[in-house]
Amino acid sequence: MISIHVQILLIILFWNSDCQIIPRIEECGLSCSQGIHCKSKPSSGILNSFCHDAPASLSSIVLKSMKISTVMKCVQGSPCSLHLNIKGTLSLDENIRGLEICSLSLDTQQSQCTNVRFARKKSKMLNGKKVQIQFNCIEVNVAQHIYVTMKTVPNYCEVKLSQEYYVEDCRNSDVGKYIPACSAGKFDYNVDRARKIISVNVSNFLRDQDYYVRLCHKWFTCEDVGAFAVIKGKESLKSVSLKYSQLLPCLCIEVWLAIPDARRIQLCPFENDTKALWDNIVYNPATQTLAWEPACPVLVMVNLCRLTKSNDHCEDIQNSSKNSPEKVKYSRVDTHPRLCMKFTTKQGSWVKCPFAHGEFPAWKMRTAAAAEQIQVFFTSQTKAQFSVVVCNRTQLASCESVGMHHSVSVGDSVSITMSREMCGSTICIQGWRTDVDYSVPLQTCDIHCGFCGQTYSDGNSAKAMTHRMKSVHSLY
Repeated sequence: MISIHVQILLIILFWNSDCQIIPRIEECGLSCSQGIHCKSKPSSGILNSFCHDAPASLSSIVLKSMKISTVMKCVQGSPCSLHLNIKGTLSLDENIRGLEICSLSLDTQQSQCTNVRFARKKSKMLNGKKVQIQFNCIEVNVAQHIYVTMKTVPNYCEVKLSQEYYVEDCRNSDVGKYIPACSAGKFDYNVDRARKIISVNVSNFLRDQDYYVRLCHKWFTCEDVGAFAVIKGKESLKSVSLKYSQLLPCLCIEVWLAIPDARRIQLCPFENDTKALWDNIVYNPATQTLAWEPACPVLVMVNLCRLTKSNDHCEDIQNSSKNSPEKVKYSRVDTHPRLCMKFTTKQGSWVKCPFAHGEFPAWKMRTAAAAEQIQVFFTSQTKAQFSVVVCNRTQLASCESVGMHHSVSVGDSVSITMSREMCGSTICIQGWRTDVDYSVPLQTCDIHCGFCGQTYSDGNSAKAMTHRMKSVHSLY
C-alpha cells in the first residue's frame, strides 16, 4: 500500500508541475512593505562580493524567508517572457543600507545582480521592523537551473540567503503555449524511397536559433534511430537529410529548439506502411522454433496457416492463434514450404511463407490406387512420423475424419480400403507430421471409386476405382 501511495503522490506532483498556471504581470518592478520607499538599480556584484564582519548588535537572522517563483510577463503586441519572482524579509537596522539580489545560471554561468536601497529617514524610524521585499525583474529562460542569493549592503559575513531554483520547462502547459522558445516552428518533409532519405525543412523559426532534428521509433517513448542533425539558425539553408533503413509505421520525425527541455514537434507520417513489419521472421533449425518480433508496437493476431495449391488462400492451423504486442514464438514447427504465418490487423491480412524458397528439406506424400485400396507413403530427407486419415471436406478450411487414423514412418506405406460410403467428390486422403507441434496437412482429394460386379441402388454400373497420381508440386 505504501508504494501505491507514493506512486499516486508522484503522479499528483508531476501533474501539478505540468499543469500549473504561471502568474501574469504586465510590468516588472520592486516593492517594499511598511510604506518604505525603495528603488533598485543593476549591479555588477563585484563591489559587494567581499564580506565584512557583522557588528555585534546585528542579528544573523536579519534576513529571513526567501521564496522564489516564476511569473510570466505578457505585454500586448510582444511575446511573453519568464521572470523570477523573489520575495524576502529583512529586519531593518541602522547598519544596513540595502540588499543585493543576484541570480547565477548554473547552465551558462551568467549572472544578474540588482541593488535595492531604502530611503534612509524612513528606514531609521522603523529600525527593528520587518520589511518584505518583492523583486521580479530578473528575466530567465525556459528550464534554467538558477542559483539565487540575497545579501545585505554592506555585505556582512554569514548574513546571507541562497537557494537553487529550476524554471519550468516546456512540459508546463502554460509555458509551452505562450513562450516562443517552446515552439519549434513548422516543418515539412520529403521522402526519397530509392535512396532511403527523408529531407526535413524548418520554417517559421526563431531568429538565430539552432534546431535539432531526428528520426525515432515510437514505443512508450520515441527511441533514437541514428544520430540527430542540427539546423544552424545563422545559416541560410534550413533543411537536413536523414537516412532510414525501413519505412515503419512507428518511424517519426522530431524537431525541437536547441535548448533544454524544449517542446518537440513530432510527426509520424508512415502509420499505414505496415508491410515491412511482417518481414522480421526468424527460424532456428536447432530448436525448430519459428519466431516473429515486431519492429513497432502493433495490435495484430498471428496465425500459422496452410497455403492452398491455388495460392489464393491460407487456411489457419488449429490452436496456432497468438495475440501479443511483443515477440511471438512457435516451437517444433514443420518446415514445409506451404506452412506460413498470417498477420491480421484492422487494416487487413498479410501472409508470409518463410520456407517457400526451399532452404529447408520438405516432406512429400504420394498416393497410388490398387484394386479397392489406396496406397499412401511419405518421403523425407529427415526422420519424421506421419498420420493418415480419410476425411470429408465439407468446408474449405475443414476436413472431417470418416475413418481411422494410420501412423506411418518415413519409407513405410499404409493401405487404406475405400468402402462405398467413403467415395465422393469431397473425399480426401489427408496426411501430416506428428513429430512436431505445428504441421501442414496435405490432402489428395476428388477420389473416385467403384466396385466391379456391384450395382449402386440407382442401377448404374460402377466404374473401376481410379486415382490420378499427384506430383510433388501439386501437393504443395
